[in-house]
Amino acid sequence: MLTEERHRKIIEWLERDGLVKLQNLIQWLDSSESTIRRDLHELEELGLLERIHGGAKRPQHLEQELGMIEKSAKNVQQKKLVAEYAADFITDGDVIYLDAGSTTAEMIPFMKKRTVTVVTNSVGLAARLVEAQIAVIVLGGRIKLTTDAVVGSQALEQLKQYRFNKAFMGMNGVQIDSGYSTPDPEEAILKRAAIQQAEEAFVLVDHSKFNQTSFVSVAPLSAASILTDTCPLIIRDQITEQTTLKEVYV
Repeated sequence: MLTEERHRKIIEWLERDGLVKLQNLIQWLDSSESTIRRDLHELEELGLLERIHGGAKRPQHLEQELGMIEKSAKNVQQKKLVAEYAADFITDGDVIYLDAGSTTAEMIPFMKKRTVTVVTNSVGLAARLVEAQIAVIVLGGRIKLTTDAVVGSQALEQLKQYRFNKAFMGMNGVQIDSGYSTPDPEEAILKRAAIQQAEEAFVLVDHSKFNQTSFVSVAPLSAASILTDTCPLIIRDQITEQTTLKEVYV
């Protein structure tokens, strides 16, 4: 197999699973250990991965955060599947928290026939909920222009007044040791509070968020159930030891 083809496959597996083991790469690519180690070194030099003991993982950019337009364009089909699945957990009469995010936004079309009250920290989501004729309360505070999230002490104090049957949360990272994480400290505070105020919390993520760690820890994995399109096989058992994992398809 040509070097370029091996590199392409390694990056594809990293994009899918978040990390790869050296011994698996040797087997999958039918190459020697020295060849694979050289491949990983070259890809690390290019900034495309980080070598770890026994393998490699996707590079971490702890404070990097895409804007809503960029987020909405990534893994669109997977987000819609997860969002439709999440909407099935809503019961008529629920008061729910809908976190700002591109995946939680995809829930709104599947909520149109539900009789619910929604609290959200997103002006954009609030406008879409109004269009869908869904009762909504939007938190007040400073609007973060990149993510359309309302943040700050005013939003937090208002949020603490409410109790929710269910909270549906977006996250930037899901990692076994660091739990749920996000790049922005102010958003992390609101996410943490919303989870604490809910009888039941769900984190909506696609497969690309696993084995990722952002700047600020929000909560341990046990604080919420994970709704996803698919979880990388390499960490599924470890994830399910800590929380409930619900996959749309495997």
